[in-house]
Amino acid sequence: QVQLVESGGGLVQAGGSLRLSCAASGSIFSIMHMGWYRTRPGKQREFVASITSGGSTHYAGSVKGRFTISRDNPKNTGYLQMNSLKPEDTAVYYCTLFDNYARDYWGQGTQVTVSS
Repeated sequence: QVQLVESGGGLVQAGGSLRLSCAASGSIFSIMHMGWYRTRPGKQREFVASITSGGSTHYAGSVKGRFTISRDNPKNTGYLQMNSLKPEDTAVYYCTLFDNYARDYWGQGTQVTVSS
């Protein structure tokens, strides 16, 4: 069973930066795609960014140009660098590993709060 642990969340002022990390157990990290989702207050979970096992990235329009997703396969860790944060980025952020065969794993989430 794969376990994912997010870290790096916290409280930051608008315009600031945070880097989220997602550490995975097991040995399948490098062959899985990875994504970040978030749940904003009163909203449904939404897609933020993804990176394939081959390194191709995709972003939601609301974060494109401000957030960067990356992965370090030897460390079994993924990242989400978040710059120019806005109050509307306040959310619980979740990382996920998934593949093309309907397998997916989720972390427990990390809170990001952006003050105005």
